[in-house]
Amino acid sequence: MNYLPLFHNLRGRRVLVVGGGEIALRKSRLLAEAGAVLRVVAPQVETQLRELVQGSGGEVLLRGYQEADLDGCVLVIAATDDEPLNAQVSSDATGRCVPVNVVDAPALCSVIFPAIVDRSPLVIAVSSGGDAPVLARLIRAKLETWIPSTYGHLAGLAARFRHQVKGLFPDVQQRRAFWEDVFQGPIADRQLAGQGAEAERLLLAKINGEAPRAGGEVYLVGAGPGDPDLLTFRALRLMQQADVVLYDRLVAPAILDLCRRDAERVYVGKRRAEHAVPQEQINQQLVDLALQGKRVVRLKGGDPFIFGRGGEEIEELAAHGIPFQVVPGITAASGCAAYAGIPLTHRDYAQSVRFVTGHLKDGSTDLPWGDLVAPGQTLVFYMGLVGLPIICEQLIGHGRSADTPAALIQQGTTVNQRVFTGTLGNLPELVAEHEVHAPTLVIVGEVVQLREKLAWFEGAQAQVL
Repeated sequence: MNYLPLFHNLRGRRVLVVGGGEIALRKSRLLAEAGAVLRVVAPQVETQLRELVQGSGGEVLLRGYQEADLDGCVLVIAATDDEPLNAQVSSDATGRCVPVNVVDAPALCSVIFPAIVDRSPLVIAVSSGGDAPVLARLIRAKLETWIPSTYGHLAGLAARFRHQVKGLFPDVQQRRAFWEDVFQGPIADRQLAGQGAEAERLLLAKINGEAPRAGGEVYLVGAGPGDPDLLTFRALRLMQQADVVLYDRLVAPAILDLCRRDAERVYVGKRRAEHAVPQEQINQQLVDLALQGKRVVRLKGGDPFIFGRGGEEIEELAAHGIPFQVVPGITAASGCAAYAGIPLTHRDYAQSVRFVTGHLKDGSTDLPWGDLVAPGQTLVFYMGLVGLPIICEQLIGHGRSADTPAALIQQGTTVNQRVFTGTLGNLPELVAEHEVHAPTLVIVGEVVQLREKLAWFEGAQAQVL
């Protein structure tokens, strides 16, 4: 190990920064966030840096560096493009046993700045010892995606009760077991879900020896339109802690594979007029599993609240007092349209977008056709493939031109995506000609013609998002 990682308490302590340019500003921002009092020395100092120093209660010295500037400082940063000056600052600081960092000169440093993931009071530092700083930043970026910002709130919750728990458990092993249970159980779940007051209540009950009511929880998770990269961080976290996963037909296998490996998986998918499990039975399964103390993920393609029957399911859960969380997902309309190179709105073509289900609960297509032919809007039909001839006929019959651009997007955002464009008048023929099958999204509107201008986009969907 070339460097020993330490965390330096700078709050209220003076730090010298030699240099007044952009690099000095970047370093000074980190120091100010840590509560340091800044002393900046340079013949010229940027305005933003001056303001930062003033906010820290520090001072700006508009002149060249002098060794006396080190007086009272606990850390020194040399951030100039003058190599001899940087070397002098390093030598002076080393002679006084003051930690020094010279930007982009590891050989002159006694301390180095790591790449930082800030989830205060939880802070994570990554360093390559100055040998590969770009690699350290890339690793930091990965950590940023894996560790939600709410982990800072969880650490803050622990900080507020740390002394109380220490008094309750004098033995360090007991304290470790207590906190491991907190960080891996319902208390952490509540805090990470943004329910801080409930998390604090549960923690107090645990400290006081009050056993919480045994019971599970249901997570309605939007899996997005198919590409696993479109999952939210929160969705992935809940998927990886579920005991049971109830999943739909539209959930891609690659997404299902991201669930906890030992979780029980139950298929409850539906096709038109062919339901593997009736909706009422799914509702009851969610209740029964939660009452058994299970953590249940209800994994739905797209978004749970956009034609996903999520509203029906949470009604049943609420009626039985079952706690639940809803995690939004990228709905098929935005995901598939983006991957097909079709903007749903555009100032020149469409000022509004309307999501429409292709069939109602009774299987009909009795829709408000007069409203759907209003100018300046894009129509997106979910589950509209079977009723497509009727949809096209009714839209044309109510005044929408048969020449209106339209598109079919089959298995959008996946490696099997297929996109066919035509007009409202010939969409049914396109379905027959290309043997288009569900799941397929239908987009009707002038914005479809923009796909031709985005021809470069084909095969490079991931680069757009």
